[in-house]
Amino acid sequence: MAVLPDPATSRAVLIGTSSYAHLEQIPAVANNLSALAGALCAPGSWGLAPEHCTIIEDPSTAVEVLEAVRTAAEEATDTLLVYFAGHGLVEPRRGELFLGLTGSIQHRSYTGLPYGTLRDVVLDGRAGRQVMLLDCCFSGRVLGFMSAASAEAVIDQVEIEGTYLLASVPDTSFALAPPGEPHTAFTGELLRLLREGVPGGPELLDLDTVYAQVYAALRAKGRPLPQKRDRNTAGGLALARNAAWAPPGFGPAPPPYDHEPTPLPPYDHEPPPPTPYDHEPPPPPTPLPAVPPMPTWSPMALPSPAPLPSPGGAARGRRRAVTYGLAGALFVALVAAGVPLAMSWMKDSSTDDSGQHPSKSKSSGKPKPGPTSGNNAAAKGSVVNLSTKRGGTLKFISKDDADYWDPQRTYYGYVWNFSRYYARQLVTYAPKPGKDGTELVPDLAEKVAKVTNGGKTYTYTLRKGITWEDGSPITAEDIKYGIERVWAQDEISGGPIFLQQALDPDLTYKGPYKDKLGLKAIETRGDRTIVFKLPKANGDFERMLATPSGSPVKKEKDTKDKYTDRPFSSGPYKFGPYHPDKSLELVRNTKWNPSSDPIRTALPNRITVAVNNNDQARAEALFSGDYDLDLGSSGLTEPALTKAKGSSDLNARLDNPYTQTLLFAALPRSVKPLENVHCRKAVLYAADRENMQTASGGVLSGDIAPHMLPPTITGSDSSYDPYETLKKPGKPNATKAEAELKACGKPNGFTTTIAVRNNRPAEVAVAESLQSSLRKVGIETEIDQIDGSQYAVTMGSPATVKKKGYGIVIYRWGPDFPTGQSFLQPLADSRFIQSTANANVAELDDPTIDHLFDTAIAEQDPEKAGSDYAQINRRISDSAAYLPILFQKSVLWRGSRLTNVYTSEPWQGAYDYVSLGVSG
Repeated sequence: MAVLPDPATSRAVLIGTSSYAHLEQIPAVANNLSALAGALCAPGSWGLAPEHCTIIEDPSTAVEVLEAVRTAAEEATDTLLVYFAGHGLVEPRRGELFLGLTGSIQHRSYTGLPYGTLRDVVLDGRAGRQVMLLDCCFSGRVLGFMSAASAEAVIDQVEIEGTYLLASVPDTSFALAPPGEPHTAFTGELLRLLREGVPGGPELLDLDTVYAQVYAALRAKGRPLPQKRDRNTAGGLALARNAAWAPPGFGPAPPPYDHEPTPLPPYDHEPPPPTPYDHEPPPPPTPLPAVPPMPTWSPMALPSPAPLPSPGGAARGRRRAVTYGLAGALFVALVAAGVPLAMSWMKDSSTDDSGQHPSKSKSSGKPKPGPTSGNNAAAKGSVVNLSTKRGGTLKFISKDDADYWDPQRTYYGYVWNFSRYYARQLVTYAPKPGKDGTELVPDLAEKVAKVTNGGKTYTYTLRKGITWEDGSPITAEDIKYGIERVWAQDEISGGPIFLQQALDPDLTYKGPYKDKLGLKAIETRGDRTIVFKLPKANGDFERMLATPSGSPVKKEKDTKDKYTDRPFSSGPYKFGPYHPDKSLELVRNTKWNPSSDPIRTALPNRITVAVNNNDQARAEALFSGDYDLDLGSSGLTEPALTKAKGSSDLNARLDNPYTQTLLFAALPRSVKPLENVHCRKAVLYAADRENMQTASGGVLSGDIAPHMLPPTITGSDSSYDPYETLKKPGKPNATKAEAELKACGKPNGFTTTIAVRNNRPAEVAVAESLQSSLRKVGIETEIDQIDGSQYAVTMGSPATVKKKGYGIVIYRWGPDFPTGQSFLQPLADSRFIQSTANANVAELDDPTIDHLFDTAIAEQDPEKAGSDYAQINRRISDSAAYLPILFQKSVLWRGSRLTNVYTSEPWQGAYDYVSLGVSG
């Protein structure tokens, strides 16, 4: 039975450090302190007397904190609660946690408050029960790294009898607390729970209930997830009264109360995460019955949010975010560390041009004629520095470590590309430049799938001679097991879940760790035959299998959440030394059989990755020849780009490929007067796309987009120009805009609000340019710059969009795989309009479009499916639900030693890593 501590004989000490002399500021911490104090002292919550709740803000010394805690520990006889928020420092050799003070210094843990000392002071008190909440970074990118073993050591420090531990053990370097957000992620959800309560929940919010509710809320937002460890009956202690509780028999029945976290709903749509772009995974939408599977935010899709470096799911020019983790002790310890939700591939403010539209001709299997050296040569469909020379070390440098090296968990676009060195799939993309690289070819399989049963059954026969790094054969069961790991989101979260949606849309399978019988939708027949049985035909299923999620994993080598530190190789390279957030080395896998692998040339002897988050230092290291390539393909900073363009040698190695992403504005039909198609068309005709292109960074940032389907997606028509965008070119048509205003009953114009992320200067500049051009025809707008970390959440709520009057929403989007299903369906299928995590921000509702999606997805012929997507694209244009702005490009730079260099569309315009060699 839950017990609420006696407020008269209990005490709370709330400690927070938001200002630092040597570390990054965390302004949200100050808000945490005041809000949490208010929640604990509220009469309807816990009712703690204000004089019994001590706040210590920005402590400079350990003594200042320890004396206040000791006083409270001596006064409390019922419960003592101690809360800390701020940076944390970890002593890497022993894994000891130190809490950040105002004068704490990076990599000098002794400048913080030793957690062990604080713990001892609490334990020495008279309180019968102790609660400690630590919301602090202990594995942040800025502060160094903590290995899995070190993280476990920290957790072990807090396990004593009578404790209730909530922990998300970090296996990456940081959790996110983006600037501008009112509270840090965990504390924000805790405060919301205390403030709003749980409808239908218990009268008292005990720790088990707090865990279940906060877990579900954080998961829905794609944030670090707490885990729990129970000792004795600690979970029965209540933190507060349930604000939403009603006595039985009064009022309407409350909504169902889920005490345990519910299973992941289909498709997390923001990101990415990881997105040129912000791939911060958005909150997952609620499940919809009888709806076709929806692609997740890709590592490239950049709808609205954070780092993952991918082209689609995120944008590369990523905003720095304060990192934090939660570690805890005693009664309640909250340890959270996680991954950046989004990264960006492409620099937002590039300036110069030279890209060309990708060729649509069929591949001959040979490099196309074209320049084989010089500026933009690698993006023009040819191979730069063609060579078969073996040997040497290929040296990457990266702004960040991977989200995960585990193929089933990664959602970073560059890791999808890089992981092919050590992870193979049944099928993959052809190692060819440009458009030709989108062709699916056999990898572990002898041939592409034999598709039967109306497109619902896919059968593969594995090649002979495919081996693991220990020389044992790769079997059909290994491939099945690897894919089954995607279902184990409770133990190895992360990565896309579209294979779940395609094979098991009702999520009846619980993953290989809990269900030993296996996924029924995948059958193995001997070691070399594997069969996939889909409940509905899906012509893009093989493209889903071509992602890292389709990689085999040898069951005996699966270390679950630690697999990311040392994946077992099925490719030509295997893991050598790995130091998280510092460096990685791949060495040759001597058991790899070259004759079994038609994709990977495996030219270098070694492949190294060095992590350096200093943009200037990274650029200088590349230009000096110390490294060959930026792993994240994040583009050069403005100073570095200026330097490269000013040098004939450096400029000759710049490339400007398409990224498959689209910058656009959604015109939500729920916001008056945009419910009228003529008012929407007035916006499209009045927009000056040429000026918006300039604001975004010029022609290097992308081509003016006349419609919604990028040129890299089958079904796109370069001649289709519904609003005379190319005819002008890019300039507004004031006459037609004014005629549309008259047709919608607003001859003098109207007012609305433009929503844009505040952490993307180029997008803000685009919004300002649009504002200026609309004013010329009488459409007056305000610009609301929304915190980038909350953009996906805000724009993903139709109710919020309508309430705020966001008639124009600046967005960025890209696909997980290069088809109309992955790109267009989330934006235009009415069955994917969600109350949260809604990607169809325009709320486009057209039954004909929905039917065309069903037809296109079931179609096995890509060209026929492309014809359907072309029709969908035209109906989207007719609806004027979206204002297309730019088919985006990135700016890449290649080192002089690189051979076999070309950009590849499946990897969002990045270089095809597995074909690279070095000349020296």
